[in-house]
Amino acid sequence: MVKALEDIIAKSSRIVFFGGAGVSTESGIPDFRSVDGLYHQKYDYPPETILSHTFWEENPEEFYRFYRDKLIVKGAKPNAAHLRLAKLEQQGKLRAVVTQNIDGLHQAAGSKTVYELHGSTLRNYCTRCGKFYGVDFIANSTGVPRCTECGGIVKPDVVLYEEGLDEQVLSGAVDAIRHADTLIIGGTSLVVYPAAGLIRYFRGDNLVVINMQPTGADASADLCIAKPIGQVLSEDISLD
Repeated sequence: MVKALEDIIAKSSRIVFFGGAGVSTESGIPDFRSVDGLYHQKYDYPPETILSHTFWEENPEEFYRFYRDKLIVKGAKPNAAHLRLAKLEQQGKLRAVVTQNIDGLHQAAGSKTVYELHGSTLRNYCTRCGKFYGVDFIANSTGVPRCTECGGIVKPDVVLYEEGLDEQVLSGAVDAIRHADTLIIGGTSLVVYPAAGLIRYFRGDNLVVINMQPTGADASADLCIAKPIGQVLSEDISLD
């Protein structure tokens, strides 16, 4: 099965990887929708409510308490999947990573062209003056984090429910997928829209799905692999 994937990779020159939470779980970052994930833990409000723009505006203290507790993950390191994708980019085979994750692990592994559909916890901005803050500023703050320059609220550059995706990121991701000869979908159940809808732009030769559970793309895929993605991508038949 994995040999079949390596054969596809070997003959491809414009691979795009479209990934979700399953890529990060192997680095110890919880999946929102898994049995042990955030959606199954008890808070005063469901996570979908807390992670909405309205809640951020109306209950900022509770939003930031949840955000610090659950979305900022310290000490996470790129896993075999992140590292392999970065290597494929260096080899000139992979053109872009399109990710729904907000942890910055693809960049930490060395990937250069990464479209972060849902933003990143590593970037934070003052909503009043635009001053940039790193992740530690939010992690080490208490209550509602305030800008040291103007006192405005510092907001994570993460796409909350009710917010639209960044147009520039979206168009870059669509363009990459549209021109790919191989699209590898990994670690995502393809249930979050509009992100999941981007795969409809794929016109290439090989559609590969690597996911532990069935997805909506399985029926049209050329290859489906139900194994942990780090395990699949680390089984590297040398391409050098």
